Amino acid sequence: MKEFDPTDEDYNLWLFLAQVRWVMLRARQMEVSRYGITASQASVLFIVNALGDEATPAEISRWLFRQPHSVTGILNRMENQGLVKRVKDLAKKNHVRVELTEKGSAVYGDCCKRESMHRIMSSLSGEQRRQLIACLENLRDASLKYLGEEQELPFPY
Repeated sequence: MKEFDPTDEDYNLWLFLAQVRWVMLRARQMEVSRYGITASQASVLFIVNALGDEATPAEISRWLFRQPHSVTGILNRMENQGLVKRVKDLAKKNHVRVELTEKGSAVYGDCCKRESMHRIMSSLSGEQRRQLIACLENLRDASLKYLGEEQELPFPY
């Protein structure tokens, strides 16, 4: 069975992007595991901290490009660990906001150094970073268009 088809450049590039993502994710996971959390949980801590009073499960899903049920599962585990709490939004009775607990704030403070990402990204020059950003923006936008999703993007790129 042929495992590698050098003629399918699109698939091979997609696979390469996936490999890079997974190995970088493993590096981040190794880094945050010392705080008893996963890389996904570290991302949620970052987003909840960044959004402040605007942090809702739906907004967290939007920032992570994840399905709401996936984020609900992550939030359930984080709530069980005492990292976040869900509170009723007083202004909108049927909405729930997500807040960091004292423990969640402490863990966020520990894991926001992101040493692994800084070390890995430092291998790129300024010009390589600009080129990579442009390429990734193009791929993200084409993917969203293919999915028929139009949304305001939460990231600066």
